[in-house]
Amino acid sequence: MADGHTITIEQATRRVRAVHGDQVLAESDRALVLRETGCPARYYVPAEDVRLELLTPSDTHTYCPFKGTASYWSLPGATDLVWSYPDPKPDVAEIKDHLCFYEVELTAPLP
Repeated sequence: MADGHTITIEQATRRVRAVHGDQVLAESDRALVLRETGCPARYYVPAEDVRLELLTPSDTHTYCPFKGTASYWSLPGATDLVWSYPDPKPDVAEIKDHLCFYEVELTAPLP
């Protein structure tokens, strides 16, 4: 990490749900929360808890020097709504096989 830049990843303590319109795209008790300097907390949901059949892969890719290259997915009318790091940098390896949504709902606390 660069001086003053940190990333932490921990198990979320609440159920996470991603909804777009009236469609539930993901719901998980196993999400990870990634906190990065200068960014809002982001919740990464295991791919098994995401309704991948609703998403279409996008041609968009972005690069983060701390996490690696991100791939994106879209819904009709919602371009690049979801992203993941298929081959994340070693410092954030836990987010491999997890997808992130711009907005999620936090529901019941986990036991």
